[in-house]
Amino acid sequence: MAKSNPAIEEKQSTGDSSNEIAHDIAEAIAARKLPPGTKLREEALCRLYSVSRTKIRAALLILSKDKLINIIPDKGAFVSQPSETESRDIFAARRIIETALAREFVAKARPADYKMLEKHLKAERNVLAGDNNSKMRSQLLGDFHVLLADIVGNQVLKEIVRELVGRSSLITMLYQSDRDAVCSSDEHTDFLEAAKAGDADKAARLMLDHLSHVEAALQFDGRASEGKRDLVSALLM
Repeated sequence: MAKSNPAIEEKQSTGDSSNEIAHDIAEAIAARKLPPGTKLREEALCRLYSVSRTKIRAALLILSKDKLINIIPDKGAFVSQPSETESRDIFAARRIIETALAREFVAKARPADYKMLEKHLKAERNVLAGDNNSKMRSQLLGDFHVLLADIVGNQVLKEIVRELVGRSSLITMLYQSDRDAVCSSDEHTDFLEAAKAGDADKAARLMLDHLSHVEAALQFDGRASEGKRDLVSALLM
């Protein structure tokens, strides 16, 4: 029988919700404190958070939807980490799709759409200026692109963009620096200004450059930080 862990026992008193548990694990993954391939054992997480399997499974589904973990039937849930090849393939696909999306956006966007996007850009800047939160930062930066697809209104295109952006958000959360994230937000602003001016060629070029810059800033250094001791210890028990 595994020995009790004081750090785990302290954690157990919190009674976290599924969203809180997912957020806690997501932060550990974003900070590279949970190594890629780590198996997220349900029974260990139940002990760690002092909750039912139902709540843990709901948290794992949230993480799976965000592409932070892979759930493999009959094997369990594992921390994911896109390879460099996969990451580059994703950004190559995004450049092809979102350059065309940028032109469609300029043709279809209305004043209310620009107002909504400007509000979103303000939220991006607020998060970037505050305490570092990799998950929220990556989510907001990715959501900007999903909003463009929403405005264009093509449901198939929207689903494709949402899927690619979800996968890229994990990539940037793992491999992009805070400084590069600020540059991404600035480039969103530049794109929106070109679009508001009705310059579809410039908007498409800025989108292409933006996605190329994000990819170029990724740091595939292969390092893995030590695990968050209470969480990792529990998972290995």
